[in-house]
Amino acid sequence: MRKGNLFRLFACVALVAVPATIATISSAQAPAPPAAAPAPPPPPQMPPSLVPAHVVDLMTADGSAVFGAQWKAIEAKIVEIPAIANAMPEHKTTYDIKPHAGEAGFDDSSWPVIEATGLAARRGGGKTSFIWYRAMLTIPAKIGNFETADAKAVLTAYVDDYAEVWINGQMPRRSGYPSPATIQGFNMPNRVVLADAVKPGDKFQIAIFGINGPISVAPENFVWFRAAKVEFFR
Repeated sequence: MRKGNLFRLFACVALVAVPATIATISSAQAPAPPAAAPAPPPPPQMPPSLVPAHVVDLMTADGSAVFGAQWKAIEAKIVEIPAIANAMPEHKTTYDIKPHAGEAGFDDSSWPVIEATGLAARRGGGKTSFIWYRAMLTIPAKIGNFETADAKAVLTAYVDDYAEVWINGQMPRRSGYPSPATIQGFNMPNRVVLADAVKPGDKFQIAIFGINGPISVAPENFVWFRAAKVEFFR
């Protein structure tokens, strides 16, 4: 009788264990869920065409000091990398830029510091050339007699010859629509809305990708700022 009870007990345990084992194996063999698609970039905003209530020139030491900005700059390199998935078979490699200094959390601590007036310096070796510029802007409560609270703030980056502008790790854009953070044209400024209503203490990590152009011409000139400023509107 005792042996019969033990046999029935082992049989019950086995019946319970088999489905659990099958479930574990099935779970292990199940394909991993697809990676989540990256979040779309924020939509672009068009800056006002009105006369600003206040303007700060970021290409002066005093102007950059208003925002506690310390500018840094470094040359971006073109690097060869494997072609992306589904490329035509004859394309084994492609090209990228390095570093991707506009992305959120990028560490520029090892970059050389430049003076605000150094934004006007001709950088790069000419031809096909790219320069990254970065600075953190902190909105003060007052600039002289101008109170910043609730003002619309617009960054103007006027780079010879083209630029792309990243704000806090994002380049606002939308396909088929005017997107001021993207290339605007040959020697045309980027005017990017930082915020509709700033608050004292707001921080904006600025990363500007300066491009020598036209690219297919590979011109005999350099990358530099014609103008850099923050405009406030009421």
